Amino acid sequence: MQYSSVLAEHRAVRSASGWFDVTHLGRFALTGPGAESALLALLSNDITRITPGQTQYTLMLNENGGIIDDLVVWWWAVNDYWVFPNAANHDRVMQAFSQEPGCQVRDLREETVLIAVQGPDGPSVLEQLFGEAPPRFTTARGELGSGEVRLAGTGYTGERGGEICTDAETGSVLIDLLLEAGSVPCGLAARDTLRLEAGLVLWGADIDETTTPFEAGLDFTVVMDREFAGRSALQERLQGGLDRLRVGFILEEKGIPRHGYRVRTADAEGQVSSGNLSPMLDRGVGLAYLSPPPGPDTTNIEVEIRSRWVPGRIAKPPFHKR
Repeated sequence: MQYSSVLAEHRAVRSASGWFDVTHLGRFALTGPGAESALLALLSNDITRITPGQTQYTLMLNENGGIIDDLVVWWWAVNDYWVFPNAANHDRVMQAFSQEPGCQVRDLREETVLIAVQGPDGPSVLEQLFGEAPPRFTTARGELGSGEVRLAGTGYTGERGGEICTDAETGSVLIDLLLEAGSVPCGLAARDTLRLEAGLVLWGADIDETTTPFEAGLDFTVVMDREFAGRSALQERLQGGLDRLRVGFILEEKGIPRHGYRVRTADAEGQVSSGNLSPMLDRGVGLAYLSPPPGPDTTNIEVEIRSRWVPGRIAKPPFHKR
C-alpha cells in the first residue's frame, strides 16, 4: 500500500516521477482472425477508430447497459492485441473473449510484470531507459539488457509517463534502474489519491454493473452507431433520460468525504462514490452521483460528514489543476 508516506509519494508523482508495481492488474493477449470482431461485439468503444500502435479506453457492458468492467486495449498489429481489465474482472473478461469465434487468448499475468512510471519527469525517465517515451495512448517496443519490454503511454494518475510490461527478471533490473534514476517507489494508496484528484473513476466504487456509461460521464467510450453488447439498453436509457449523474466536488471547509456519505444540492441528493483529502489542495474532494441530475447552473453542494453538512462546490476534475 505504501513505501514511505502516502503524501510524499503523491507529491513525488505530481512534481517529478514515481513508479508503481501494478503487476496485480489483469492482462491477456488476444489474437486470431476473430479478434477485431470480438472487440467490436463485446466492447462499447470502436477499436477501428484507432490504428496499430495505439491504445483505447473502453467498457464491457451487461445486457442492461451496466458496466461489467472498464479496460484498456493495446493494439500491436493486425489481429494482435493486449487487453487490460481490472484485476477483479480479469477472468470474466478473458473468458468472454475466449468464447468468441476465431479468438485465442493467453493469460499474461503469470509470465509478466507490469510497472507504471508516472509524473512530469516520467517521459524523460523512460527515454533514459529505453531511448524513447511513447506519447499518450500509443505503444512501443524496446529492450532492457536481454529482455523485451512493451510500453504504452497510459496510466492512472493524471500525469504523463507510461506503463511497462516485461518478464520478471527484466522487471527486477528495471526497478533497480528506476531507483538509480531517482524515481520514487509508490504504493497503491498514493495511486488511489492520485487517480481521485485527477477525477478518474474506480470500478467497484464509482462504476459497476448498476451504472451506465452516460450516468458515469463516460460517454466518450460509447460509439452508438453500431451493434455491441448492451447497446439496446443504452438506447432505451437515452430515450427515457438520465435518473442520476456523476459530478465532481471540492469542499470549502475541513472534512474528508468518504464512499457512501450523503450529498445534496438545492434540488437533488445522492451519495459520494469516491472521496478523500486532496494532498495538492489540502481540501476534501470527491465524486458523487446526484438524482435528479443537477442543472448546468448548480454550483453548491453539501456532504454529510459526522452528522454535519459540510459545504462545497461542484467542480470538474482534475481538481488539482483548478
